[in-house]
Amino acid sequence: MRIANCLSQDCHSFSFEFFPPKNTAGVETLFGTIANLQEMAPSFVSVTYGAGGSTRDLTIALVERIKRETGLEAMAHLTCVGHGRTEIAAVLQRLRDAGVENVLALRGDPPKGTTTFVRAEDGFGYGSELVAFIRENFDFCLGSACYPEGHVESADRSLELQHLKAKVSAGADFLITQLFFDNDRYFDFVRRVRAEGITVPIIPGIMPVTNVAQLERFTGMCGASIAPALRARLDKCTDDESVIQAGIEYATEQCRDLLQRGAPGIHFYTLNKSLSTMAVMRNLVDIRGERGPAPKL
Repeated sequence: MRIANCLSQDCHSFSFEFFPPKNTAGVETLFGTIANLQEMAPSFVSVTYGAGGSTRDLTIALVERIKRETGLEAMAHLTCVGHGRTEIAAVLQRLRDAGVENVLALRGDPPKGTTTFVRAEDGFGYGSELVAFIRENFDFCLGSACYPEGHVESADRSLELQHLKAKVSAGADFLITQLFFDNDRYFDFVRRVRAEGITVPIIPGIMPVTNVAQLERFTGMCGASIAPALRARLDKCTDDESVIQAGIEYATEQCRDLLQRGAPGIHFYTLNKSLSTMAVMRNLVDIRGERGPAPKL
């Protein structure tokens, strides 16, 4: 199913994001996680693309296997980093041949050890260019990324909105946000996006916290902030288990508020683990059906 069709239905969308493991054992562990989460009946799952295209073949293989063995709708991430047009076209052809219908088109982060994005020879320098190339040459349903608290490389929020508008105008069907922990940041962002005439669905990306050091590292890299309410809860935790439980409770409250106020669904950053995401999904069982009266965002 094309994800855009799923988002047009009168029910919430729930989706899970995974990253390619480093070895065969990790892949099998990941498929155990997927098997656990499958009972949550996600609308789709996605597989990330390593920095510099470092996991390209594994990303494609995982998406193919998920679709073939589980029947789940799988979306492949694809970035511009290190790839020219011919190579990107070959990747897209392979995905199409495997029956994949959905692609998340991204500019991508600079390769590990570098800080500046460099356009590949005969490649693309912006996500909007990649979206336009795919739209012109293939018939995928296309998603792209957005940043409620601003992209870490951008100091001009107004200009950033124009770049987002360019991606949507080029053919993005929906947007998924970077992780955030303050829902007001999401809703303020949505208001600004709608004021620019962007009407596609904006799916909030949520990460249940399982490790404080990891949280600090992730937010430091991507520029997201840790909400004071979350920080206060984590400061009271005395061990790893209490951190996980606090993360589940906070994510549950965050998701419930998002859905009740009109968000079209939730995209979970699972970190290839199932426990916390499953717990949050079970906590939301009463509102995982039809959407409430709030408008779809």
